[in-house]
Amino acid sequence: MAGPALLIVDVINHFAFEGARPLAAAARAICAPLRALRGRFDAAGCPVVYANDNWTRWQGGFAELVASCRERGGASAQLAEGLAPEAGHFHLLKPKHSAFRATALPILLQQLGVEQLAITGIATDSCVLATALDAHMRGYRLWVPGDCTAARTPALQQAAMHLLRYTCGAEVATSRGRRAPFGLGRG
Repeated sequence: MAGPALLIVDVINHFAFEGARPLAAAARAICAPLRALRGRFDAAGCPVVYANDNWTRWQGGFAELVASCRERGGASAQLAEGLAPEAGHFHLLKPKHSAFRATALPILLQQLGVEQLAITGIATDSCVLATALDAHMRGYRLWVPGDCTAARTPALQQAAMHLLRYTCGAEVATSRGRRAPFGLGRG
Protein backbone atom coordinates (compact mmCIF):
# COMPACT_ATOMS: atom_id res chain seq x y z
CA MET A 1 0.00 0.00 0.00
CA ALA A 2 1.40 3.37 -1.02
CA GLY A 3 1.84 5.93 1.70
CA PRO A 4 3.76 8.94 2.94
CA ALA A 5 7.31 9.33 4.17
CA LEU A 6 9.02 12.09 6.11
CA LEU A 7 12.20 13.36 4.46
CA ILE A 8 14.53 15.31 6.77
CA VAL A 9 17.15 17.29 4.84
CA ASP A 10 20.51 18.54 6.20
CA VAL A 11 19.64 18.88 9.89
CA ILE A 12 22.88 17.17 10.86
CA ASN A 13 24.99 20.21 10.16
CA HIS A 14 28.32 21.75 11.14
CA PHE A 15 27.12 25.26 10.23
CA ALA A 16 30.64 25.98 8.97
CA PHE A 17 29.88 28.14 5.94
CA GLU A 18 29.09 31.74 5.05
CA GLY A 19 25.67 32.72 6.36
CA ALA A 20 25.63 29.90 8.89
CA ARG A 21 24.93 31.95 12.01
CA PRO A 22 21.40 33.12 11.07
CA LEU A 23 20.62 29.72 9.57
CA ALA A 24 21.72 28.00 12.79
CA ALA A 25 19.42 30.26 14.81
CA ALA A 26 16.49 29.47 12.50
CA ALA A 27 17.35 25.75 12.62
CA ARG A 28 17.19 25.72 16.41
CA ALA A 29 13.63 27.03 16.19
CA ILE A 30 12.47 24.07 14.05
CA CYS A 31 13.95 21.37 16.29
CA ALA A 32 10.91 20.87 18.56
CA PRO A 33 8.20 20.92 15.85
CA LEU A 34 10.27 18.66 13.60
CA ARG A 35 10.87 16.20 16.41
CA ALA A 36 7.12 16.15 17.12
CA LEU A 37 6.33 15.60 13.44
CA ARG A 38 8.89 12.80 13.27
CA GLY A 39 7.14 11.22 16.26
CA ARG A 40 3.82 11.32 14.41
CA PHE A 41 5.33 9.56 11.38
CA ASP A 42 6.93 6.98 13.68
CA ALA A 43 3.62 6.40 15.50
CA ALA A 44 1.83 5.95 12.17
CA GLY A 45 4.43 3.42 11.00
CA CYS A 46 5.50 5.67 8.12
CA PRO A 47 9.12 5.81 6.94
CA VAL A 48 11.45 8.54 8.15
CA VAL A 49 14.38 9.22 5.82
CA TYR A 50 17.33 11.50 6.49
CA ALA A 51 19.24 12.96 3.54
CA ASN A 52 22.27 14.94 4.52
CA ASP A 53 25.19 16.63 2.85
CA ASN A 54 28.46 14.92 3.56
CA TRP A 55 30.17 18.35 3.59
CA THR A 56 32.82 16.89 1.22
CA ARG A 57 33.97 14.36 3.82
CA TRP A 58 34.16 11.42 1.45
CA GLN A 59 35.53 8.88 3.93
CA GLY A 60 32.95 9.06 6.70
CA GLY A 61 29.43 7.84 7.12
CA PHE A 62 26.25 9.15 8.68
CA ALA A 63 27.19 8.03 12.22
CA GLU A 64 30.48 9.90 12.01
CA LEU A 65 28.66 13.02 10.85
CA VAL A 66 26.28 12.87 13.81
CA ALA A 67 29.19 12.33 16.23
CA SER A 68 31.17 15.25 14.83
CA CYS A 69 28.14 17.54 15.19
CA ARG A 70 27.63 16.45 18.80
CA GLU A 71 31.28 17.26 19.53
CA ARG A 72 31.04 20.65 17.84
CA GLY A 73 28.58 22.14 20.36
CA GLY A 74 26.07 24.94 19.75
CA ALA A 75 23.32 24.50 17.18
CA SER A 76 25.18 21.58 15.59
CA ALA A 77 25.04 19.61 18.82
CA GLN A 78 21.47 20.68 19.63
CA LEU A 79 20.16 19.41 16.31
CA ALA A 80 22.24 16.23 16.45
CA GLU A 81 21.01 15.48 19.97
CA GLY A 82 17.38 16.25 19.21
CA LEU A 83 17.03 14.98 15.67
CA ALA A 84 19.61 12.28 14.96
CA PRO A 85 18.16 9.18 13.28
CA GLU A 86 16.76 6.57 15.61
CA ALA A 87 16.34 2.82 15.19
CA GLY A 88 14.20 2.11 12.14
CA HIS A 89 14.97 5.40 10.41
CA PHE A 90 16.71 5.46 7.03
CA HIS A 91 19.63 7.73 6.25
CA LEU A 92 21.79 8.58 3.29
CA LEU A 93 24.46 11.07 2.39
CA LYS A 94 24.12 13.36 -0.59
CA PRO A 95 26.89 15.20 -2.45
CA LYS A 96 24.92 18.34 -3.35
CA HIS A 97 21.65 20.20 -2.87
CA SER A 98 18.93 17.75 -3.90
CA ALA A 99 18.40 14.56 -1.93
CA PHE A 100 17.56 12.87 -5.25
CA ARG A 101 20.78 13.78 -7.08
CA ALA A 102 23.39 11.00 -7.10
CA THR A 103 21.80 9.12 -4.17
CA ALA A 104 19.83 5.93 -3.61
CA LEU A 105 16.75 7.92 -2.52
CA PRO A 106 14.64 7.18 -5.64
CA ILE A 107 15.16 3.43 -5.24
CA LEU A 108 14.55 3.54 -1.48
CA LEU A 109 11.27 5.45 -1.88
CA GLN A 110 10.14 3.06 -4.60
CA GLN A 111 10.91 0.01 -2.44
CA LEU A 112 9.05 1.59 0.48
CA GLY A 113 6.01 2.29 -1.72
CA VAL A 114 6.12 6.02 -1.03
CA GLU A 115 3.92 8.33 -3.12
CA GLN A 116 3.71 11.28 -0.74
CA LEU A 117 6.63 13.17 0.78
CA ALA A 118 6.73 15.56 3.68
CA ILE A 119 9.98 17.46 3.11
CA THR A 120 11.56 19.22 6.09
CA GLY A 121 14.94 20.56 7.13
CA ILE A 122 17.38 23.23 6.05
CA ALA A 123 17.78 25.40 4.11
CA THR A 124 14.29 26.00 2.77
CA ASP A 125 15.55 28.16 -0.08
CA SER A 126 18.32 25.77 -1.12
CA CYS A 127 18.41 22.05 -0.37
CA VAL A 128 14.76 21.71 0.67
CA LEU A 129 13.64 23.57 -2.46
CA ALA A 130 15.97 21.59 -4.77
CA THR A 131 14.73 18.32 -3.27
CA ALA A 132 11.09 19.38 -3.60
CA LEU A 133 11.57 20.36 -7.24
CA ASP A 134 13.07 16.94 -7.99
CA ALA A 135 10.28 15.20 -6.05
CA HIS A 136 7.65 17.21 -7.94
CA MET A 137 9.19 16.20 -11.28
CA ARG A 138 8.95 12.57 -10.15
CA GLY A 139 5.24 12.90 -9.38
CA TYR A 140 5.27 12.85 -5.57
CA ARG A 141 2.51 14.62 -3.68
CA LEU A 142 4.30 17.11 -1.42
CA TRP A 143 3.86 18.67 1.99
CA VAL A 144 6.48 21.17 3.20
CA PRO A 145 5.49 22.34 6.69
CA GLY A 146 7.03 25.78 7.14
CA ASP A 147 7.51 25.36 10.89
CA CYS A 148 9.79 22.37 10.13
CA THR A 149 12.05 24.15 7.63
CA ALA A 150 14.58 26.95 8.16
CA ALA A 151 16.22 29.61 6.00
CA ARG A 152 18.78 32.33 6.74
CA THR A 153 16.17 35.09 6.74
CA PRO A 154 12.39 35.37 7.02
CA ALA A 155 12.32 36.84 3.49
CA LEU A 156 14.14 33.81 2.05
CA GLN A 157 11.82 31.49 3.98
CA GLN A 158 8.74 33.26 2.66
CA ALA A 159 10.00 33.32 -0.94
CA ALA A 160 10.90 29.63 -0.85
CA MET A 161 7.53 28.65 0.64
CA HIS A 162 5.81 30.64 -2.11
CA LEU A 163 7.78 28.75 -4.79
CA LEU A 164 7.10 25.42 -3.11
CA ARG A 165 3.37 26.12 -3.10
CA TYR A 166 2.98 27.59 -6.57
CA THR A 167 5.73 25.83 -8.52
CA CYS A 168 5.69 22.39 -6.89
CA GLY A 169 2.05 22.33 -5.81
CA ALA A 170 3.19 21.55 -2.26
CA GLU A 171 0.84 21.78 0.69
CA VAL A 172 2.52 24.29 3.00
CA ALA A 173 0.34 24.03 6.13
CA THR A 174 2.32 23.95 9.36
CA SER A 175 2.85 20.68 11.16
CA ARG A 176 0.53 21.80 13.96
CA GLY A 177 -2.46 22.83 11.88
CA ARG A 178 -6.07 21.77 12.27
CA ARG A 179 -5.63 19.13 9.60
CA ALA A 180 -2.36 17.57 8.62
CA PRO A 181 -1.91 16.25 5.08
CA PHE A 182 -1.44 12.53 4.42
CA GLY A 183 -3.94 11.43 7.08
CA LEU A 184 -1.63 11.99 10.04
CA GLY A 185 -4.31 13.71 12.08
CA ARG A 186 -3.90 16.78 14.25
CA GLY A 187 -0.48 18.18 15.07
